[in-house]
Amino acid sequence: MTKLVSVISRVLFVFAFFLAGLAVWEKLANLLGQTLLRTYTPSRLLELSAVMLLFVIALQLRELKLGGGR
Repeated sequence: MTKLVSVISRVLFVFAFFLAGLAVWEKLANLLGQTLLRTYTPSRLLELSAVMLLFVIALQLRELKLGGGR
């Protein structure tokens, strides 16, 4: 079970940083009058990234509490 939590945590961490990078590129594109994504604004992408990182922190704290961080 701890392996699954670890994998999920790592995937969410990488995806959160991917979304943050995408938000930066979207903001740069918006400054040039273009858009990469029509549905999400850069602030919304950063918001989703922050929520994912919050879940990663919660998973890591849970793993430490249960003694899986040896």
